[in-house]
Amino acid sequence: MPTIELVTEIESTLEICFDLSRSIDLHKISTAQTNEEAVSGITSGLINMGEIVTWQATHFGIRQKLVSKITAFERPYYFRDEQISGAFKSFYHNHKFEFVGEKIVMKDTFNFESPFGIFGILFNNLILTKYMKEFLIERNKIIKEFAESDKWKLVL
Repeated sequence: MPTIELVTEIESTLEICFDLSRSIDLHKISTAQTNEEAVSGITSGLINMGEIVTWQATHFGIRQKLVSKITAFERPYYFRDEQISGAFKSFYHNHKFEFVGEKIVMKDTFNFESPFGIFGILFNNLILTKYMKEFLIERNKIIKEFAESDKWKLVL
C-alpha cells in the first residue's frame, strides 16, 4: 500500500488550519484543476465526525465519484477521512496538526491501494503516487495561503 507523507508549516492558529482542512468549500477551491464538486452528503461548510461527502471529479480524463467519511476526529489536532466507495480499492488520509515553535505543523499521511492487482501496483508505481502527491501538495499550498492571510474568512 503506497503512503504519501507531507509536512507543511503554516503561520496561523491550530483551529484555522484544522477547519480549513475539513472545509468542503476550500476543498472545491483547492481542486479546481479536477473540477471537484461535492454532490451529496455534506456539500458545503465543515465536515464533522461520522459525516459523508460524495465528490465528483475528473481524473485522467475520466469522470468519477468518490464517497468518503470522517472516521476519526479530535478538534483541532487530528481527523481521518476514508473512502467508502470510489476508484481506489481503499484509502485513508490522516490529517494531524500541532503547534511547534511559532508555527503550525500540518502532517498529512495518505495511504491508498489501487484495484486490479499487479496492474494497479504498476499504475501506482509509474503514475498514481506522483499524481496524488502533487494533488496533495497543491491542496496544502492553498490551505497555507488561506490560513496565512484573511482569505480564510471567505470559507470559514
